[in-house]
Amino acid sequence: MYEAKSKEIVLRRVREALAKSAPFLPPTPDFTSPLHAAPNEDMSVEFAQKFIANAGVFFYCESEEDFFDQLYAYKQEQNLHNMFVWESNVQRILYHAGIEFIESEETFIRDADASLTTCEALITRTGSIMVSSANAGGRRLSIYPATHMVVAKASQLVPDIKDGLQKVRNKYKENFPSMVSLVSGPSRTADIEKTLVMGAHGPKQLVLFLIDDLPH
Repeated sequence: MYEAKSKEIVLRRVREALAKSAPFLPPTPDFTSPLHAAPNEDMSVEFAQKFIANAGVFFYCESEEDFFDQLYAYKQEQNLHNMFVWESNVQRILYHAGIEFIESEETFIRDADASLTTCEALITRTGSIMVSSANAGGRRLSIYPATHMVVAKASQLVPDIKDGLQKVRNKYKENFPSMVSLVSGPSRTADIEKTLVMGAHGPKQLVLFLIDDLPH
């Protein structure tokens, strides 16, 4: 019988995954291999490893307070002065945490160097983030700024794409979002002379803050 791994073991494995440098050209996800259901703690480690391999920046947050601390530190480190947030639930918690953000759309095109959104699900199989037009401030917040930051919870981890789509169906029912998309690392292209260019058609940096909301 499976015994749940302690938080310390999970944290160590996530840190080990973070310590490994990502390859210059992220591998193409294997959509043919089967993925069996796994405990959420195992999925968090597998997701982190694949997300990092796709050139994503991953932060494991032990709590919501830890998320605030790590978000603030990352903003300072990267000099992200204009972080746009359009989801009211995210605005509310950032306001109470004393973290500055921009809620207006007036200067978005001119000033947006970063955005913070939620997501629909985290796809373990591919290390991808599932976003939709319903929860990412429309399409613009996840595409236009050079740095797209996402805050998610460990309970949003699902094994495969079909599980993520089912999660969206259950949430919105007949009001299914007009756009559902998978984001697998920062935007990239190698169309010109097979030279990899990051941020060609979207964000140069994809950052995920994963809040641990699972019982231990």
